[in-house]
Amino acid sequence: MNDILSRPYVLDDVSACLALFDSNVPSFFAEEERIEFCDFLQSINGRDRLYLALEREGSIVACGGLITDAVQKKAYLAWGMVDKAHHAQKLGTHLTQARLALARAAPGINEVLLATSQHTHGFYEGFGFTAANITADGFAPGLDRWDMILRLS
Repeated sequence: MNDILSRPYVLDDVSACLALFDSNVPSFFAEEERIEFCDFLQSINGRDRLYLALEREGSIVACGGLITDAVQKKAYLAWGMVDKAHHAQKLGTHLTQARLALARAAPGINEVLLATSQHTHGFYEGFGFTAANITADGFAPGLDRWDMILRLS
């Protein structure tokens, strides 16, 4: 993955990140989630709401966030996605490893949580996440919600 640049999200990335989102509808995201994703991008502050962009040859091919809550001692993986044209190229692995490294470096964080679907829960199980709750049609009809947890300590 030497050809991948991992860097902090900047406001100029919004269109590219929205294009990544759109490439994953309806398989991995419901169209109605786009507004929530836009709101999330507006809330990134670089302190407790981090977002990464992965670039290959100057184009953003993946993006994903980490929200930390020092009081609760938890971190949340948020809005991770890979351009559909670049699936199965280990970009999701690279993105998840980078976000977990940020979580482990954050003082006092004991666990990482995420909400994903039936399509990607197995991917996250490979990192040690376990299912805490499953909600049928939790994101949209046919798109189940899997709440997962990874204990760091």
